[in-house]
Amino acid sequence: MAQYSRVEVINQIEESGMIPLFYHNDVTVSKDVIKACYDGGARLMEFTNRGDFALEVFTEVIKYSINELPGMILGVGSVTDAKAASQYMLAGANFVVTPVFREDIARICNRRKLLWSAGCSSLTEIATAEEFGCELIKLFPGDVLGPKFVKSIKGPQPWTSVMPTGGVSMELNNLKSWFDSGVTCVGMGSKLISKEILENKDYDLLKKNVKETLEKIRSLNRKK
Repeated sequence: MAQYSRVEVINQIEESGMIPLFYHNDVTVSKDVIKACYDGGARLMEFTNRGDFALEVFTEVIKYSINELPGMILGVGSVTDAKAASQYMLAGANFVVTPVFREDIARICNRRKLLWSAGCSSLTEIATAEEFGCELIKLFPGDVLGPKFVKSIKGPQPWTSVMPTGGVSMELNNLKSWFDSGVTCVGMGSKLISKEILENKDYDLLKKNVKETLEKIRSLNRKK
């Protein structure tokens, strides 16, 4: 069962401005990654549902997070159906992120008052997701749509909260372009938690990356 309400989660998202996301099939590596991000100042993590037995890994990792990392809000991404969303909710996921809008996922998350974020790539999809109670839109694929798309949709819909995934890097100019366009936060995967970091288990570098990226985001004049 979730440890944090949807209000607490969205408040932390607005405060932090970044959600690191990753998947690894090794429980120990996954714990070390989350610990490094936590030590770097992250208070949100998205574990992506991408590999075999991902739910089993997530179950062990969230137990560790609850016991050892106070204040860490762990959720799940790449969820594509209501059954998977339900399984992760029972395991303790505090939020659910989907690559597309799914009415069945919206209903099951709303029933449990769990924050969910739908992947959208058009204004019509965004409006539909919001009609079903989506508080935070996952702009996907972010590298294709870009900051100009965000700026365009914020014109007719200034109330829309957006999180791009893909096309976000640690460089200040990149982050500034996204936040200047009006995003609420950014999702960062391999640009932050690189393949090299995972292979070399260079968790000190990961901690440094997270700390510096959060500092850059805090330096920007952004709306919360």
